[in-house]
Amino acid sequence: MSRIALLTREYPPAVYGGAGVHVEYLARQLADLVDIGVYCFGAPRDDALVAGAYEPWEALAKDGKGSALRALSADLCMADDVSAADLVHSHTWYANFAGYLARVLYRIPHVMTSHSLEPLRPWKAEQLGAGYRLSSWAERTAIEDADAVIAVSRSMRDDVLTVYPAVDPRRVSVVHNGIDPDEFFPDPATEGLERQGLDPGTPYVLFVGRVTRQKGITYLLQAAKSIDPAAQVVLCAGAADTPDYELEVRAQLDELGGSRKGVVWIDEMLPRPELVQLMSHAAVFVCPSIYEPFGLINVEAMASGVPVVASAVGGIPEIVEDGETGFLVPFEPSGDVLGSPKDPGAFAAGISERVNELLAAPAEAARLGAAGRRRALAEFTWTAVAKKTVEVYEQAMGSFRAVRV
Repeated sequence: MSRIALLTREYPPAVYGGAGVHVEYLARQLADLVDIGVYCFGAPRDDALVAGAYEPWEALAKDGKGSALRALSADLCMADDVSAADLVHSHTWYANFAGYLARVLYRIPHVMTSHSLEPLRPWKAEQLGAGYRLSSWAERTAIEDADAVIAVSRSMRDDVLTVYPAVDPRRVSVVHNGIDPDEFFPDPATEGLERQGLDPGTPYVLFVGRVTRQKGITYLLQAAKSIDPAAQVVLCAGAADTPDYELEVRAQLDELGGSRKGVVWIDEMLPRPELVQLMSHAAVFVCPSIYEPFGLINVEAMASGVPVVASAVGGIPEIVEDGETGFLVPFEPSGDVLGSPKDPGAFAAGISERVNELLAAPAEAARLGAAGRRRALAEFTWTAVAKKTVEVYEQAMGSFRAVRV
């Protein structure tokens, strides 16, 4: 059995985004199919799958530039430890460079999963400063050299080939993300709602995501002014990318609170069972992202039985079937450096109109929610993701051997 080294920044308990969730569940399923070892950032884990954990070098600065350098310092340690692997599989730019180095050092194939692309996330410059140039360089170096690239959606594959034309299209495969149906399901329990002060009998619109420009939270806050005031608007949001963006969002949130009641801000990472309860009891789940290569949170919401209103960007149209499992809101980019909508007011209005349509028709919302769960269980499971990923491993190893010969 081949020895696979899975390289990642995020791994439980330090998971904060969709890429981390992907690695967490993929590793579990791969363990039934191959000999897998996880190499991650951070402190040592009490987890049988973790073969190595690496703290970034403390001597490096902690500003944006330093943040990027610190990631690469962990990559150096990671690459040093994977010499016994037959193949390395890296996730996100944080670990892609370790995969590149392992390929160079040990002459083994490198597979990388593209969860997003740095050139398409220009707002990262606000967070990383000069480090954004370093993260973009690390991603480009790795993706152009990788033996196989896994794109999490067809849209992501198109982006890879557009942004990096040097990549051979034959090396890019599409493998969607998945969900665990035993963890995401319509949960009738309400303890989580009660802990957050929510009344299960009052309809609410739910957002779950990081406070980053990518997730489009400011457009949802604008839309909330026109959402039926009888419904609550619940925002379960993680830490902001930058202090300035947090101030921008907070100011908008304060303004919204002055014009309508029922706005609830949850600024903590909820335990997964509690998050599932919030999803299960929501009248509508909203994903207003302006950039979303896949959008795993939409699959999780669908599996929980809630209808989804989401922007028609990236991989989301491959998940949400308009009029069948929810509604898609048209999005036309302005072409500016931040990927903003051409008409922000129209985009926000499109969100509120679709949300209000479902709030006014609970029977139709229930129908869409049930259809969404059926689609999630039929199309997006980690068992299928793992099997397709192993197929990519086999193809990459075969191609690598052929070139070596």
